[in-house]
Amino acid sequence: MTTVLCVRKGKDVVLAADGQVSMGNTVVKSKARKVRTLANGKVIAGFAGATADAFALFEKLEAKLEQYPNQLTRACVELAKDWRTDRYLRRLEALMAVADKEVSLMLSGTGDVLEPEDGLIGIGSGGNYALAAARALVDQKMSAEELATKAMNIAADICVFSNDNIIIEKLENKS
Repeated sequence: MTTVLCVRKGKDVVLAADGQVSMGNTVVKSKARKVRTLANGKVIAGFAGATADAFALFEKLEAKLEQYPNQLTRACVELAKDWRTDRYLRRLEALMAVADKEVSLMLSGTGDVLEPEDGLIGIGSGGNYALAAARALVDQKMSAEELATKAMNIAADICVFSNDNIIIEKLENKS
């Protein structure tokens, strides 16, 4: 149970996640890191789901990115194929949001690799709240990071399985 939000605004891309880890109705940890950089900082990724499953998926995605450098979509499609068909992987319960400078994608264990039309992705128990807030704010004069922070705080105020200890990873256009 978590909230992860990907915001693509202009040439900037941000992935934000809350820090709460829950087991049932109990908060176990409040400052967990659910987003990270991959591929030497060229890709940002976040997860919603079981922690051990997410770490396994991060490792698998990293391997696919090494196999298909600078081809995030291809690496994600190959991961989704493995995730859906591999006996071990198909038991993993998680969703992933990943992005590079070109594309933002949502991955699932059912083989989905989805690119949103608006550059916004929300996953986890508070994902729909954060996504709705981001869509409402996207036309405001604020950076991708400011927008993600505001939307995540709104989600944290609504979803009992999310908090406002927000960790952000970002890709900025260097040109």
